[in-house]
Amino acid sequence: MVDTGRCSVLLVDVEVAQIEFARLAAAAACPEVDLAAVDGGDAVLDWFEAGAKNQQQMPQIILLDLKLPKLDGLAVLRKMRSLAVTSEIPVVVFSAEYSQDEVLMSYKAGANTFVAKPGDVAGYAEIFQQRLTHWIQPQHKPTFSSTDGAAEQD
Repeated sequence: MVDTGRCSVLLVDVEVAQIEFARLAAAAACPEVDLAAVDGGDAVLDWFEAGAKNQQQMPQIILLDLKLPKLDGLAVLRKMRSLAVTSEIPVVVFSAEYSQDEVLMSYKAGANTFVAKPGDVAGYAEIFQQRLTHWIQPQHKPTFSSTDGAAEQD
């Protein structure tokens, strides 16, 4: 993947107001964020399937509402973790109302982090600026030399 300085984010939420908050936050506070939104669990799984068939680039991070109608966020997360094209994508799960059990179940299903659902543009801007930086910024990872197998630092 070529580093363009852009961050592709997929938001999975059925609430129109939440999607608009996220779009406004991306445009105003985080212009490096390319935001796509999908409304619901079934729709996002169809989106991933179509993207895989067409060899489209997957998002770099997914923001997933836990409380989706029909196919809830936990079911979507479990399915995403079982698909090769989405198994390694960082997932931030959020919900406006949640229990400690739901948080734990989210982590067991493969969430990378769980946050309270933002209620406004500023809340999404904070997620984009703080959470995305953690999951998207290039990390200093050791590379392995082909000659001796020893780790080298970049």
